[in-house]
Amino acid sequence: MSERIETLKKARARMIEDRDAFAKVLAAPVNRDNAERSRNKFLELQTLIEAIERAIKGETAE
Repeated sequence: MSERIETLKKARARMIEDRDAFAKVLAAPVNRDNAERSRNKFLELQTLIEAIERAIKGETAE
């Protein structure tokens, strides 16, 4: 496996950990300020994770 793919996989794992922290806030009793910020960050991280997954797929297709 190339170093590039390995780096992308590590980045993906890190972003999943970060996303999970915001998911925990969303699952907790509602605090509107925290929930709104967590929703935004969750979506931002999910978009980033999906972009990394596309990059991994692109690297493995070559």
